[in-house]
Amino acid sequence: MDDDKAAVLADTLELLHLNQIALRASVEEVSAWIRKRGSLNVHHNVMAILEALDTNSEAIASAIERLRP
Repeated sequence: MDDDKAAVLADTLELLHLNQIALRASVEEVSAWIRKRGSLNVHHNVMAILEALDTNSEAIASAIERLRP
C-alpha cells in the first residue's frame, strides 16, 4: 500500500476510533445513571461489555500507528 492510501486509511480509522471512544463514554454515563437508580446488575453487565470495547480500542490504536508512514 502506498503512503497516501495508508495515510487516508489511518485518518479514517482514527475518526472511527474517536467515535467509538465517544460512544463508550456516553454508554458509561447512561450506565452510571442506571446504577444510581438501583439496577446494579445492568450496570455491571454494561461495564463488562465496555471492557471489550477498551480491548478493541487498544488494537485499533495500534493498527492506526502501524499505518502511519
